[in-house]
Amino acid sequence: MQRRAIFPLLAGAPAILRGAAPPPLRLAVIGLVHGHAGGFLHRIAGREDLKLVGIAEPRSEVRLRYAGRYSLGDTVFYADTERMLDVAKPDAVAIFTDTVSHLAAVEACAARKMPCMMEKPLAVSVDHARRIQSAAAKAGIPVFVNYETTWYRSHQALWKLAKEEKQLGALRKFVVHDGHQGPKAINVQPEFFEWLNDPERNGAGAMYDFGCYGANLCTWLLDNRRPKAVTCVAQRIQPSVYTKVEDEATIVADYGDAQAIFQASWNWPFNRKDIEVYGETGYAIALDPTRLRTRLVKQSEQTVEAPPIAAPDDDVVHYLATIARGQTKPSGLSSVENNLIVTEILEAARRSAREGRTIRL
Repeated sequence: MQRRAIFPLLAGAPAILRGAAPPPLRLAVIGLVHGHAGGFLHRIAGREDLKLVGIAEPRSEVRLRYAGRYSLGDTVFYADTERMLDVAKPDAVAIFTDTVSHLAAVEACAARKMPCMMEKPLAVSVDHARRIQSAAAKAGIPVFVNYETTWYRSHQALWKLAKEEKQLGALRKFVVHDGHQGPKAINVQPEFFEWLNDPERNGAGAMYDFGCYGANLCTWLLDNRRPKAVTCVAQRIQPSVYTKVEDEATIVADYGDAQAIFQASWNWPFNRKDIEVYGETGYAIALDPTRLRTRLVKQSEQTVEAPPIAAPDDDVVHYLATIARGQTKPSGLSSVENNLIVTEILEAARRSAREGRTIRL
């Protein structure tokens, strides 16, 4: 599957050339108000190839809770991002702020030429997205966006079937379902719920929180094509819970020769992240992280387990470490180029829902 290019290691890295293990990667975290921060800290715990050197989080109650949960000493925590970066001097940074703060975090990293990744989506607006892209380009640092679905074996298998083997023919329709019962129903952390329910800090509600997954995957499968037009219907089904943002959104992206439908919801009865891809000669449905259901011309429907993915494309931590060491650069699902288009789709969807009309890009 076409995902990332491995760069040859430069001369002047004798330890690597001799096969010796490189020193542990010095890793820092900006922000703990995104609920995915906990999973990331759990993933890096106990790893000998990484060293957590700093966490910047202004809210003392949040720092204390994470310190106790992950047995982290006081010296790793800072209230101020810039002080943390200057004192800890990390090799790479993971950003778990609210979405509106991604720009400031990337700019702080760019000023110090530190590679960084952020949780999806890239930005609350196209203006912020372009400024992130510009800051990274001027500093010459890699920046990428992390989605849980990037590492799904089923999505890698879908790419191979559709793009490398071309067994689906020309791609015509995409239907993507993403979401869960809602942040309140699944009891997200109070600081996470606070900004998810704030359109200034989140961009919107379910539309941005979960609409970004489908836009990211379809942009990837359509080789970074922009849609011609975007239409969105958004609703607030639980207005007493989600007082400032919508909890239900359906986005339709018109590509001229293809159509994509992104169904983002905080009202599903169960968690779901699945994608249906229909072509001229077959279809493929990624049911979950590992299973792919397919039907091709002159074949019956079948469901298979997708094969494992080789590192560093199997896990965000492996990927971040490889990028920080200059062995790969962000591309495909993770790239700023892809996610700038995602942001354009989301901004158009937000306008469409507000204005009640189709937005042409």
